[in-house]
Amino acid sequence: MGKVIKKRSVADKVRKTKTSSEIKNNPFEVKINRKKFEVLGRKTKHDVGLPGVSRSKAINKRKETLLKEYKQKNKSSKLIDRRFGEYDTKMAPEDKILQRFALERQRVHDKKDLYNLNEEEELTHYGQSLAEIEKFNENLNSDDETEEKGLLSAELTASHFGGGGGLLKKKVPGQKDEEGGHRAKSRQELIEELIHKSKLEKRERQVKKEEAQELTDQLDKEWKTIQALMVKKTPRAESEDKPEEKPKLEEYDMMVRELGFEMKAQPSERMKTPEELARETREKLQKLEADRLRRMMGEEVEDGAKSQNHMSADDLNDGFILDKDDQKTLSYQDGKWNIGEEEDKEEEGEEGESGEEEGNEGEEEESEAEEGDEDDVGEEEEEEEEGGSEEDEDAHSDLESEQESEDEEREPEDQETAAEPIKILSKEELKAQQDAAKAELPYTFTAPESYDDLKDLLRGHTPDNQRIIVARTQKCNHPSLAVGNKLKLQKLFGFLLEYIGEVSTRSPPELTTVDKLIPELYALCQIFPDAACKAMQSVLADAGHSMEEVLEDKGHVAFPPLDMLVYLKVTTLLFPTSDFRHQVSTPALLYISQALTKCPVRSLQDVTSGLVLCCLAVEYISFSKRFLPELINFLAGTLNLAVHDKTSLGYTVVPPFRPSGRCSDLLVLSDAESCKSWSKKSIPLSASQHLELKNDLDRDHHRLTCLSTCLDLVKRCCLLYKDLLSFNHIIQPITTLLSKHLSAQTSPQLLQELHTEILETIGSVSVTHSRLVLEKKKPIPLKLLTPKIVEVLDYGKKRGSTKVEREKERLNHKYKKEFKGALREIRKDSRFLAREKLNEVMDRDTERKRKVRELFGSLATQEGEWKALKRRKNKR
Repeated sequence: MGKVIKKRSVADKVRKTKTSSEIKNNPFEVKINRKKFEVLGRKTKHDVGLPGVSRSKAINKRKETLLKEYKQKNKSSKLIDRRFGEYDTKMAPEDKILQRFALERQRVHDKKDLYNLNEEEELTHYGQSLAEIEKFNENLNSDDETEEKGLLSAELTASHFGGGGGLLKKKVPGQKDEEGGHRAKSRQELIEELIHKSKLEKRERQVKKEEAQELTDQLDKEWKTIQALMVKKTPRAESEDKPEEKPKLEEYDMMVRELGFEMKAQPSERMKTPEELARETREKLQKLEADRLRRMMGEEVEDGAKSQNHMSADDLNDGFILDKDDQKTLSYQDGKWNIGEEEDKEEEGEEGESGEEEGNEGEEEESEAEEGDEDDVGEEEEEEEEGGSEEDEDAHSDLESEQESEDEEREPEDQETAAEPIKILSKEELKAQQDAAKAELPYTFTAPESYDDLKDLLRGHTPDNQRIIVARTQKCNHPSLAVGNKLKLQKLFGFLLEYIGEVSTRSPPELTTVDKLIPELYALCQIFPDAACKAMQSVLADAGHSMEEVLEDKGHVAFPPLDMLVYLKVTTLLFPTSDFRHQVSTPALLYISQALTKCPVRSLQDVTSGLVLCCLAVEYISFSKRFLPELINFLAGTLNLAVHDKTSLGYTVVPPFRPSGRCSDLLVLSDAESCKSWSKKSIPLSASQHLELKNDLDRDHHRLTCLSTCLDLVKRCCLLYKDLLSFNHIIQPITTLLSKHLSAQTSPQLLQELHTEILETIGSVSVTHSRLVLEKKKPIPLKLLTPKIVEVLDYGKKRGSTKVEREKERLNHKYKKEFKGALREIRKDSRFLAREKLNEVMDRDTERKRKVRELFGSLATQEGEWKALKRRKNKR
């Protein structure tokens, strides 16, 4: 890739030369800013130059200031002079130098004495100061000075260093010295002498120690004789006659002794993990299922309790067995041994008895397991009302009951087998045993893969058996037992939800089945809370969307069916309702509010469904005490349905109720005498789906039941909302209906009591705050000002203004001018920085393109060389 070189034309060069020469030679285009006078020390702004020179100067000035600041941005390599007084303009240079010198000396001095810890102490040696000794000021007498100063004597050298004069010669052992006449001791003699001295010293120390011990013993004996005189002792005979009185212990000593004899904590057995418990549960279920299958096939089931042999107290447990269980009984009859016949009879008898006992065991185990499961269902339902805190302990309750039943059955069976003779089962009895084993529930189940599999698994079973099947399926497929069990159980939760909805819509609805399966739903929800939330959210979302679609098409919608009411009830059991915002409870409460607002009340069945929703709403808000206006509105509308004369209600009826018409008197009694035969009954949940009322008396009784339920809900709402500041205004429609329009005289006794309690509760709440309303005041009119008239003599000039106003106008004009100039400079600075940034980007791009071209060129060269080399090889 070659470089493209742009050539300038001759006309451009001539034009440029001509322009520069014209500008240089034209004096009229020279800009001259005259100065009246010069001031020393002031920077002048008056420039003299050609057109465009001021612009270039401004650009140069920005390059020196703004561009440098931009390039030094986010950089820490800036040198700062931190010398003392460098930026202090008030200090003289001489003072700065002196202060810096003093600080430097102080720094060096502090560094030198950093580790000098005894600076103030005077060190001495034999009472003389070391500082004085180091000065070498000792005065020597002239008599002590000798000519041999600094030389050592021969004797001193011989004694200390072994040298000096004739002493440096080696001495032969046995040779005598010239002066003393005694020979020198050898090394062996010196060592023996040293050993003798050390033994002598050791003996002396031992003797001193023995003497000190004797003196100590003698002192102890003398002290005993003296001690007898100091302490008064009772005679021995008197002390034997009197019982010895033990000193009483103090409270602290007693506590110390109690702590000493207190039971120490003993190590207990390790608690099993949930995985181990699940594994043991599955093993028990598999063992019981294997026993059931063997009973179905007519095979013998081994019992561990029966196979244990009696062991004597004298048994050494060494493996030596004298008598075995299979010892043959000898008998002689008609000249022949009858060992084989008796053995066959015994074996047949044992097999028949064992088969019968095993069949009975299976039946009793299954019956007791079912009873245990029923008990567990009741217990778990009570625990769910309390919060479900003991759910994990009851998870394996059916297995525990089965195991207990096995232990209880084995003891009497062992006694019976020991006392009763062996029985032989006939074919009919064996067939009955097999049929009973087939009728039993299996102990192990595989997790259903689809909803149809779950229906096939539960079809034809009682509610209790369905609960047992789901519980055993959950235990056999615990997440800790296999990798895919977690996903299987998550799917099982969704299948159970769908199954509960289906059995709720049957005719008649199987609510007992729903009641039995709720504990299993709760257990799965505790294990997989996220999956449970998503499954319930999908159910509520589908119901909400379908309600909105029907509203858009028809403008009204029916009350939720029974399956949705069951789902709303299940939501309160599985998820918390007191949270400020919850993934499931909040959408469920919104769905209830929407149903209470959008579903019109047209029949007694609609009133029943609405009251069921109100009960659920009160259950949702019982802990949080959240205000629900839809609930209060529906209760007030329900009471309005019982008012016969609606001409003077005093308030407007709000949808979903109608102020007048056929559907506005749904709770008005057709006969006042029906109150006498009415008794309070709870509204069944199935009444919201199918309500059978044969005559007017049944309808009146149902009306009174609905009215009783409504008053009970009103009472609960009064207790919930009585602490609210606006309680009186919230409950005002209900108060008006109860006090003025609904008379308690013609109602049954129970309704009269509820009526009185509600009015007393409302009356006991004190009114502390009033409703917020706008204050009524006379509107303030707009201010009308007299216009100021200024006489204008000449256009563009104002006359008659004061000095202050003129100064203000001058300052405003100057401010506007400076503001515009500042904006203009800021825009110029911004454009300058933008150009510089663009130039940087273009430079980087140019450099990158250059490097790319070089790389491509080098690659092209290499490719050409390689091709040339290849051609040479081909030619060869």
